[in-house]
Amino acid sequence: MHGPASAGWLLVALCLAMGAYCLLRMRSSLDEQRTGAGGEALMGFAMALMAVPAAVLTPPAELWWAYVTVFGAAAAYEVMRARRAAHHVHHLVGALAMVYMSLAMASGGGHHGSAGVPLLTGALLLYYAAYVLRSGLRLMPAGTGGASVTVTVTGWGDRTELAMACRLSMGIAMFAMLLTM
Repeated sequence: MHGPASAGWLLVALCLAMGAYCLLRMRSSLDEQRTGAGGEALMGFAMALMAVPAAVLTPPAELWWAYVTVFGAAAAYEVMRARRAAHHVHHLVGALAMVYMSLAMASGGGHHGSAGVPLLTGALLLYYAAYVLRSGLRLMPAGTGGASVTVTVTGWGDRTELAMACRLSMGIAMFAMLLTM
């Protein structure tokens, strides 16, 4: 992505950490933690590679087409899952955002030019801003206006509040990446 190198490296570190934690969640004994953790790990690692500063690594266009294929398939899968549970709509939006950013990178580096922010980029920015604010409020302790988070700890992969913080962090990273388009 384009932007300051230091911000790019911070995004890389954040996304790698989130991807690694999601892999840990895949080993959880709780079904609610395992559900979607693989997709979130894929998203974290893919976002980490996408966030590497362009001055350091300019991947070939074939990589971006591979992203389009992988996240297009993930979006198709999430369409099926979203029919059964509304919370999978967020995964669908994330997969489609990755397809959109990959297409932008494949077709010229993700610049939006002097015409301003494209409508789809703006809509995704609004979505992720709302998602981040909502997720942040849900993490607030009870009594401060946010919903209470029940913590049942049996292992690191089972910590509900860490999973919520992971999703919040990935939402912030997606918002930051969309800003650089």
